[in-house]
Amino acid sequence: MSPLALAVLGLVVGSFLNVVIHRLPRMLERRWWGDVSAQLADADAHQDAFGRPPHPVLSEAAAQVRQGVDGLPALGLARPRSHCPACRHRLAWYENLPLLGWLRLRGRCAACGARIPSRYPLVEALTAALFAALGLRFGAVPEVLAWCGFAATLVALAAIDWETTLLPDDLTLPLLWAGLAAAALGWTVNPGAAITGAAMGYLVLWTVHAVFKLVAGKEGMGHGDFKLLAALGAWLGAQSLLPVLLLASVIGATVGLAMKAAGTLREGRYVPFGPFLAGGGLAVLLAGPQDVARWMGW
Repeated sequence: MSPLALAVLGLVVGSFLNVVIHRLPRMLERRWWGDVSAQLADADAHQDAFGRPPHPVLSEAAAQVRQGVDGLPALGLARPRSHCPACRHRLAWYENLPLLGWLRLRGRCAACGARIPSRYPLVEALTAALFAALGLRFGAVPEVLAWCGFAATLVALAAIDWETTLLPDDLTLPLLWAGLAAAALGWTVNPGAAITGAAMGYLVLWTVHAVFKLVAGKEGMGHGDFKLLAALGAWLGAQSLLPVLLLASVIGATVGLAMKAAGTLREGRYVPFGPFLAGGGLAVLLAGPQDVARWMGW
Protein backbone atom coordinates (compact mmCIF):
# COMPACT_ATOMS: atom_id res chain seq x y z
CA MET A 1 0.00 0.00 0.00
CA SER A 2 1.17 3.53 -0.75
CA PRO A 3 1.80 6.02 2.09
CA LEU A 4 -1.30 7.95 0.99
CA ALA A 5 -3.49 4.85 1.15
CA LEU A 6 -2.02 4.00 4.55
CA ALA A 7 -2.75 7.53 5.76
CA VAL A 8 -6.41 7.12 4.79
CA LEU A 9 -6.45 3.74 6.54
CA GLY A 10 -4.86 5.43 9.54
CA LEU A 11 -7.70 7.95 9.74
CA VAL A 12 -10.25 5.13 9.83
CA VAL A 13 -8.24 3.12 12.36
CA GLY A 14 -7.71 6.27 14.44
CA SER A 15 -11.47 6.78 14.60
CA PHE A 16 -11.84 3.24 15.98
CA LEU A 17 -8.99 3.85 18.42
CA ASN A 18 -10.97 6.74 19.89
CA VAL A 19 -13.75 4.29 20.65
CA VAL A 20 -11.26 1.92 22.30
CA ILE A 21 -9.66 4.75 24.31
CA HIS A 22 -13.02 5.98 25.59
CA ARG A 23 -14.84 2.70 26.17
CA LEU A 24 -12.28 0.05 27.11
CA PRO A 25 -11.45 1.52 30.56
CA ARG A 26 -15.18 1.77 31.33
CA MET A 27 -15.72 -1.80 30.16
CA LEU A 28 -12.89 -2.93 32.44
CA GLU A 29 -14.32 -1.05 35.40
CA ARG A 30 -17.64 -2.83 34.91
CA ARG A 31 -15.82 -6.16 34.74
CA TRP A 32 -13.92 -5.41 37.94
CA TRP A 33 -17.09 -4.44 39.82
CA GLY A 34 -18.62 -7.70 38.64
CA ASP A 35 -15.60 -9.51 40.08
CA VAL A 36 -16.04 -7.61 43.35
CA SER A 37 -19.67 -8.74 43.50
CA ALA A 38 -18.72 -12.36 42.86
CA GLN A 39 -16.00 -12.27 45.51
CA LEU A 40 -18.29 -10.72 48.13
CA ALA A 41 -20.89 -13.41 47.44
CA ASP A 42 -18.41 -16.31 47.70
CA ALA A 43 -19.02 -17.63 51.20
CA ASP A 44 -16.53 -20.51 50.82
CA ALA A 45 -13.71 -18.15 49.81
CA HIS A 46 -14.50 -15.91 52.79
CA GLN A 47 -14.45 -18.91 55.12
CA ASP A 48 -11.06 -20.02 53.74
CA ALA A 49 -9.57 -16.53 54.01
CA PHE A 50 -10.91 -15.42 57.40
CA GLY A 51 -11.84 -18.67 59.12
CA ARG A 52 -15.42 -17.64 59.71
CA PRO A 53 -18.66 -17.29 57.69
CA PRO A 54 -19.24 -13.93 55.99
CA HIS A 55 -21.38 -11.30 57.67
CA PRO A 56 -24.82 -11.00 56.03
CA VAL A 57 -24.05 -7.41 55.08
CA LEU A 58 -21.51 -8.72 52.56
CA SER A 59 -24.17 -10.72 50.75
CA GLU A 60 -26.39 -7.64 50.66
CA ALA A 61 -23.53 -5.55 49.28
CA ALA A 62 -22.77 -8.20 46.65
CA ALA A 63 -26.40 -8.19 45.53
CA GLN A 64 -26.48 -4.39 45.31
CA VAL A 65 -23.25 -4.24 43.32
CA ARG A 66 -24.45 -6.96 40.94
CA GLN A 67 -27.80 -5.22 40.52
CA GLY A 68 -26.03 -1.96 39.76
CA VAL A 69 -23.71 -3.56 37.18
CA ASP A 70 -26.53 -5.50 35.52
CA GLY A 71 -28.64 -2.34 35.36
CA LEU A 72 -26.09 -0.40 33.34
CA PRO A 73 -26.80 0.05 29.62
CA ALA A 74 -24.92 -2.29 27.29
CA LEU A 75 -21.41 -1.12 26.48
CA GLY A 76 -18.98 -2.63 23.98
CA LEU A 77 -16.64 -1.54 21.24
CA ALA A 78 -19.33 -2.02 18.58
CA ARG A 79 -22.45 -1.04 20.53
CA PRO A 80 -23.97 1.40 21.23
CA ARG A 81 -23.49 3.61 18.19
CA SER A 82 -21.27 6.68 18.52
CA HIS A 83 -23.05 9.42 20.42
CA CYS A 84 -22.48 12.60 22.40
CA PRO A 85 -21.66 11.73 26.04
CA ALA A 86 -23.43 14.90 27.21
CA CYS A 87 -26.84 14.63 25.48
CA ARG A 88 -26.72 11.08 23.96
CA HIS A 89 -27.27 12.50 20.46
CA ARG A 90 -26.41 9.77 17.93
CA LEU A 91 -23.87 10.93 15.41
CA ALA A 92 -24.91 10.94 11.77
CA TRP A 93 -22.50 9.28 9.36
CA TYR A 94 -21.14 12.62 8.15
CA GLU A 95 -20.58 13.77 11.76
CA ASN A 96 -18.57 10.62 12.38
CA LEU A 97 -16.15 11.00 9.47
CA PRO A 98 -12.58 10.79 10.75
CA LEU A 99 -11.11 14.27 11.31
CA LEU A 100 -13.50 15.89 8.81
CA GLY A 101 -16.51 15.36 11.09
CA TRP A 102 -14.81 17.14 14.00
CA LEU A 103 -13.71 20.02 11.76
CA ARG A 104 -17.20 20.34 10.24
CA LEU A 105 -18.74 20.52 13.72
CA ARG A 106 -16.00 22.92 14.86
CA GLY A 107 -15.34 20.71 17.84
CA ARG A 108 -18.85 20.87 19.29
CA CYS A 109 -21.90 18.58 19.39
CA ALA A 110 -24.44 19.55 16.74
CA ALA A 111 -27.33 18.92 19.14
CA CYS A 112 -26.28 20.42 22.49
CA GLY A 113 -23.12 22.37 21.69
CA ALA A 114 -20.98 20.45 24.20
CA ARG A 115 -17.28 20.57 23.43
CA ILE A 116 -15.82 17.50 21.71
CA PRO A 117 -12.36 16.83 23.20
CA SER A 118 -9.45 17.64 20.90
CA ARG A 119 -8.12 14.15 21.64
CA TYR A 120 -10.43 12.78 18.91
CA PRO A 121 -8.93 14.59 15.92
CA LEU A 122 -5.42 14.35 17.39
CA VAL A 123 -5.59 10.55 17.66
CA GLU A 124 -6.96 10.28 14.11
CA ALA A 125 -4.33 12.64 12.66
CA LEU A 126 -1.50 11.00 14.60
CA THR A 127 -2.51 7.50 13.50
CA ALA A 128 -2.74 8.65 9.87
CA ALA A 129 0.70 10.29 10.10
CA LEU A 130 2.24 7.18 11.68
CA PHE A 131 0.76 4.86 9.06
CA ALA A 132 2.07 7.09 6.26
CA ALA A 133 5.51 7.27 7.90
CA LEU A 134 5.60 3.49 8.20
CA GLY A 135 4.69 3.23 4.52
CA LEU A 136 7.67 5.41 3.69
CA ARG A 137 9.88 3.49 6.11
CA PHE A 138 9.08 -0.06 4.94
CA GLY A 139 7.64 0.37 1.47
CA ALA A 140 4.79 -1.56 -0.14
CA VAL A 141 5.31 -4.88 1.66
CA PRO A 142 2.72 -6.91 3.58
CA GLU A 143 4.72 -6.58 6.80
CA VAL A 144 3.95 -2.86 6.95
CA LEU A 145 0.41 -3.72 8.03
CA ALA A 146 1.79 -5.58 11.05
CA TRP A 147 3.82 -2.50 11.98
CA CYS A 148 0.72 -0.35 11.53
CA GLY A 149 -1.10 -2.59 13.99
CA PHE A 150 1.83 -2.21 16.40
CA ALA A 151 1.72 1.60 16.09
CA ALA A 152 -2.07 1.77 16.45
CA THR A 153 -1.98 -0.28 19.66
CA LEU A 154 0.72 1.98 21.09
CA VAL A 155 -1.38 5.06 20.31
CA ALA A 156 -4.35 3.54 22.14
CA LEU A 157 -2.22 2.49 25.13
CA ALA A 158 -0.55 5.90 25.39
CA ALA A 159 -3.87 7.75 25.35
CA ILE A 160 -5.54 5.39 27.86
CA ASP A 161 -2.57 5.58 30.24
CA TRP A 162 -2.44 9.38 30.01
CA GLU A 163 -6.16 9.71 30.77
CA THR A 164 -6.62 6.91 33.32
CA THR A 165 -3.12 5.69 34.39
CA LEU A 166 -4.13 2.22 33.16
CA LEU A 167 -2.26 0.02 30.69
CA PRO A 168 -4.87 -2.70 30.11
CA ASP A 169 -3.77 -6.32 29.80
CA ASP A 170 -6.39 -6.52 27.03
CA LEU A 171 -3.94 -4.53 24.86
CA THR A 172 -0.45 -5.09 26.29
CA LEU A 173 -0.58 -8.89 26.31
CA PRO A 174 -1.94 -9.30 22.75
CA LEU A 175 0.72 -6.80 21.63
CA LEU A 176 3.40 -8.93 23.31
CA TRP A 177 2.21 -12.20 21.78
CA ALA A 178 1.72 -10.57 18.38
CA GLY A 179 5.33 -9.37 18.52
CA LEU A 180 6.60 -12.87 19.21
CA ALA A 181 4.39 -14.28 16.43
CA ALA A 182 5.55 -11.63 13.95
CA ALA A 183 9.16 -12.51 14.73
CA ALA A 184 8.47 -16.22 14.28
CA LEU A 185 6.96 -15.45 10.86
CA GLY A 186 10.07 -13.51 9.84
CA TRP A 187 8.33 -10.12 9.65
CA THR A 188 10.35 -8.25 12.27
CA VAL A 189 13.46 -9.19 14.26
CA ASN A 190 14.76 -12.73 14.57
CA PRO A 191 12.89 -14.91 17.09
CA GLY A 192 15.81 -15.09 19.50
CA ALA A 193 16.03 -11.28 19.69
CA ALA A 194 12.27 -11.06 20.19
CA ILE A 195 12.20 -13.58 23.04
CA THR A 196 15.24 -11.99 24.70
CA GLY A 197 13.75 -8.52 24.24
CA ALA A 198 10.45 -9.55 25.81
CA ALA A 199 12.14 -11.17 28.81
CA MET A 200 14.62 -8.33 29.35
CA GLY A 201 11.95 -5.67 28.86
CA TYR A 202 9.84 -7.11 31.64
CA LEU A 203 12.71 -7.86 34.02
CA VAL A 204 14.40 -4.47 33.67
CA LEU A 205 11.38 -2.46 34.81
CA TRP A 206 10.34 -5.11 37.34
CA THR A 207 13.80 -4.76 38.91
CA VAL A 208 13.57 -0.96 38.96
CA HIS A 209 10.13 -1.24 40.56
CA ALA A 210 11.30 -3.76 43.16
CA VAL A 211 14.37 -1.70 44.16
CA PHE A 212 12.33 1.51 44.39
CA LYS A 213 9.70 -0.19 46.55
CA LEU A 214 12.39 -1.63 48.80
CA VAL A 215 14.07 1.75 49.26
CA ALA A 216 11.06 4.08 49.29
CA GLY A 217 8.47 1.72 50.74
CA LYS A 218 5.89 2.52 48.08
CA GLU A 219 4.94 1.68 44.51
CA GLY A 220 6.76 3.78 41.92
CA MET A 221 5.51 2.18 38.73
CA GLY A 222 2.53 0.16 37.53
CA HIS A 223 2.90 -3.43 36.39
CA GLY A 224 1.47 -2.46 33.01
CA ASP A 225 4.74 -0.65 32.26
CA PHE A 226 6.63 -3.96 32.62
CA LYS A 227 4.31 -5.62 30.10
CA LEU A 228 4.47 -2.71 27.67
CA LEU A 229 8.27 -2.70 27.62
CA ALA A 230 8.21 -6.49 27.19
CA ALA A 231 5.95 -6.01 24.16
CA LEU A 232 8.30 -3.37 22.74
CA GLY A 233 11.20 -5.78 23.22
CA ALA A 234 9.28 -8.51 21.38
CA TRP A 235 8.71 -6.23 18.39
CA LEU A 236 12.00 -4.30 18.30
CA GLY A 237 14.49 -6.73 19.85
CA ALA A 238 16.62 -6.54 22.97
CA GLN A 239 19.10 -4.07 21.46
CA SER A 240 16.36 -1.45 21.19
CA LEU A 241 15.38 -1.50 24.87
CA LEU A 242 18.07 0.89 26.08
CA PRO A 243 17.33 3.59 23.47
CA VAL A 244 13.60 3.26 24.16
CA LEU A 245 14.17 3.65 27.90
CA LEU A 246 16.54 6.59 27.45
CA LEU A 247 14.11 8.43 25.17
CA ALA A 248 11.15 7.69 27.44
CA SER A 249 13.01 8.78 30.57
CA VAL A 250 14.37 12.02 29.14
CA ILE A 251 11.11 13.09 27.51
CA GLY A 252 9.04 11.96 30.50
CA ALA A 253 11.25 13.89 32.95
CA THR A 254 11.11 16.99 30.75
CA VAL A 255 7.32 16.86 30.49
CA GLY A 256 6.99 16.17 34.21
CA LEU A 257 9.16 19.16 35.14
CA ALA A 258 7.23 21.39 32.74
CA MET A 259 3.90 20.25 34.23
CA LYS A 260 5.22 20.79 37.75
CA ALA A 261 6.31 24.31 36.87
CA ALA A 262 2.90 24.99 35.33
CA GLY A 263 1.06 23.45 38.30
CA THR A 264 -0.75 20.92 36.12
CA LEU A 265 0.46 17.70 37.73
CA ARG A 266 -2.44 15.45 38.75
CA GLU A 267 -3.13 14.33 42.30
CA GLY A 268 -0.17 12.34 43.59
CA ARG A 269 2.25 14.53 41.56
CA TYR A 270 3.19 11.93 38.97
CA VAL A 271 3.18 11.49 35.21
CA PRO A 272 2.29 8.12 33.67
CA PHE A 273 5.30 6.46 32.04
CA GLY A 274 3.39 4.45 29.42
CA PRO A 275 2.93 7.27 26.88
CA PHE A 276 6.67 7.93 26.87
CA LEU A 277 7.53 4.25 26.51
CA ALA A 278 5.17 4.11 23.55
CA GLY A 279 6.68 7.27 22.07
CA GLY A 280 10.20 5.94 22.55
CA GLY A 281 9.25 2.67 20.85
CA LEU A 282 7.74 4.49 17.86
CA ALA A 283 10.75 6.81 17.58
CA VAL A 284 13.18 3.87 17.54
CA LEU A 285 11.01 2.04 15.00
CA LEU A 286 10.85 5.00 12.61
CA ALA A 287 14.56 5.76 12.99
CA GLY A 288 15.40 2.08 12.44
CA PRO A 289 16.48 -0.20 15.32
CA GLN A 290 19.67 -1.17 13.49
CA ASP A 291 20.56 2.48 12.82
CA VAL A 292 19.88 3.42 16.42
CA ALA A 293 22.11 0.60 17.64
CA ARG A 294 24.87 1.77 15.30
CA TRP A 295 24.57 5.37 16.53
CA MET A 296 24.99 4.11 20.09
CA GLY A 297 28.11 2.22 19.10
CA TRP A 298 26.67 -1.31 19.39
